[in-house]
Amino acid sequence: MPSKKLDFKTGQFVVYPTQGVGKLSRIEEQTIAGQKIKMLVIEFERNHMTLRVPVERAEISGLRPLTSAKKMDEAIASAKGKAGAKRMIWARRAQQYEENINSGDPMKLAEVVRDLQRRSASDTMTFSARQLYLRALERMAQEFAVLHKMDLEAASEKIEDILGVPKEIDLNAADDDDEEDEEPDENES
Repeated sequence: MPSKKLDFKTGQFVVYPTQGVGKLSRIEEQTIAGQKIKMLVIEFERNHMTLRVPVERAEISGLRPLTSAKKMDEAIASAKGKAGAKRMIWARRAQQYEENINSGDPMKLAEVVRDLQRRSASDTMTFSARQLYLRALERMAQEFAVLHKMDLEAASEKIEDILGVPKEIDLNAADDDDEEDEEPDENES
C-alpha cells in the first residue's frame, strides 16, 4: 500500500521516471476486466506519446510532481563536483548510469551528467558514454525548462554553461574563416 496519496491536477507537469516530463492532460475512468479504474492520462509532447497510469499505482510507478527550483539547483550544483570513481568495468557503470537515468531522480541524473561530462575541449567520449550523457542532460533539462519557463535546448545550454562544459568546436565556422582568408589572396595574384 502506498504510504501517502499523491494529489495530481489536470494541466500539471509531472515526471514519469522512464519517460521524463509530461503534462497530465486528464483523469479518466476506464473499465478493465469489469472493474472501473481511475487513470491519469499523461501526454509527452516530445515523444508524441500518451501514457495512462492507474491512480492507485501512481506512486509505485514513480510518477511524481516536478521537483522544486531549489532542489534542481542543488542537483546542478552536485553535477559540478568531481567525477565519481571509475573502477568498475564500463558495462557495469553504463548499466548503473542507465538505472540512474530511468530513476527520474534529479540527483541521480546529476550524478550521470557529472561523471560523463567533458572537462576540457580536448576530452573525448565514446559513443555510448555520449549517448548516456545526452539522455541524462535532456532529462535534467526537461524539468529545468519547465521550472524556468524556457525551451529544452536553451535549458540544456544553460545547464552546461553553469557546469562549465566546453562547447563543441564548430568545424563549419572554421571552414568559413579559412575561405574568407583565401579569397583576398586569390584577388592579389
